[in-house]
Amino acid sequence: MKKLLIILCFGLGLLQINAQENIKTMFYNLLNFPDISPDRIDDLELIITDYQPDLLMVCELNDVFGAGVILTRLQTINPNYAQATFFTNTSDDAFGDFDDLQNLIYYDSSKFILEAQDIVQTTIRDFNRYTLKLNTVNQVANPIRLEVFVGHLKAGNSPEDEIKRFLMAEQLTSYLSTLDANTYVLFAGDLNLYTSNDITFNKLTDPTEHIPLIDPINRLGDWHNNSSFIDVLTQSTRTQSGLGGASGGFDDRFDFILTSGNILTNPDLYYVPNSYKSFGNNLNPSCYNSAINSTDCAPLPGATTIYSQALRNALHDMSDHLPVVMELETNEQLLNTSQFAEAATFNFIRGNVVEDQLSFMLNSTQKNNEYAIYDVLARKLTSGKMNNNDITNVDVSYLPKGIYYLKIKNYTETQKFIKK
Repeated sequence: MKKLLIILCFGLGLLQINAQENIKTMFYNLLNFPDISPDRIDDLELIITDYQPDLLMVCELNDVFGAGVILTRLQTINPNYAQATFFTNTSDDAFGDFDDLQNLIYYDSSKFILEAQDIVQTTIRDFNRYTLKLNTVNQVANPIRLEVFVGHLKAGNSPEDEIKRFLMAEQLTSYLSTLDANTYVLFAGDLNLYTSNDITFNKLTDPTEHIPLIDPINRLGDWHNNSSFIDVLTQSTRTQSGLGGASGGFDDRFDFILTSGNILTNPDLYYVPNSYKSFGNNLNPSCYNSAINSTDCAPLPGATTIYSQALRNALHDMSDHLPVVMELETNEQLLNTSQFAEAATFNFIRGNVVEDQLSFMLNSTQKNNEYAIYDVLARKLTSGKMNNNDITNVDVSYLPKGIYYLKIKNYTETQKFIKK
């Protein structure tokens, strides 16, 4: 009897372990890609191949051509990689920053469904929001959605720069206040922060906010020119000029993945302890103020995490920033490959709150798809044909304000949108 109980307990333990699904995330400042040197795509391929992120969040992507170059190369690594729709910056560029510094995400479409995306305008440049749903077996009964925000705050260390960053953060926290307080949130970006005492960091992490963000590793303090924070430094990877970007050596923590607090506590989607890394950073104290590919940044004897010389060469040449990586887990089971192949994926473009035009996209293997729009009384208001894997735009300017439903042939779920 005792032996049977041991076997049963062991079997239940295996079931629990097998139910855990791992999700690898990465944020990366691409340094004006593909400008400076488009050949850097080879370096990016090496970096991505080494880590294999399921969710890649980027900033400083210049144009739609560069976005396509990256997607093509990513799909040679994993054919399931997909990208969100690329949008150019829409914010008022009143402070003289560049309009060609865009954000975007790439994701493993076997693990995520992109349901919607939106733009959060600020005084400098946009934040981009992406609503991802985990592609789980139980997604109808227990849908798990992750709201991903990607941004690039104002650079500089003057009081004026601090104020401009703070104003951007206010726009983001205002937007977060419109979401359900239990929403899972990732905010990834080049925040250009020098200390956790900065008014912007305090704004983002203020516990009185509707959805306060947290640093999952809780490494707070004065990061700038402080060798005691070598483990979280991300910038600059270079000491030589002429490559673009900064060349001051390794001395700043500018790049972050912040999360909502529930990601540290909820088993549906949770942070994997000790998985947050400055990718390529061997934690060598001699690396302070050095180039990431120098011998000063080599692995220490007996180190458990080792970033090779070849990888650090690629990181050095690709960008003046290191990527930040972090892993999540869920207790829900993801669909297997054959189940996923039968599923269509849908997303709203610019979100499901609209004024004059409703934009959406369906990725499906089925042909001759059609859409129909219904009101809350289930009356069909309009319908039409749509092309797979292309954006469909529908004029809804004539509709009164209210809630409506979009139904697409060959897609099982009815989507709600709001006409404001």
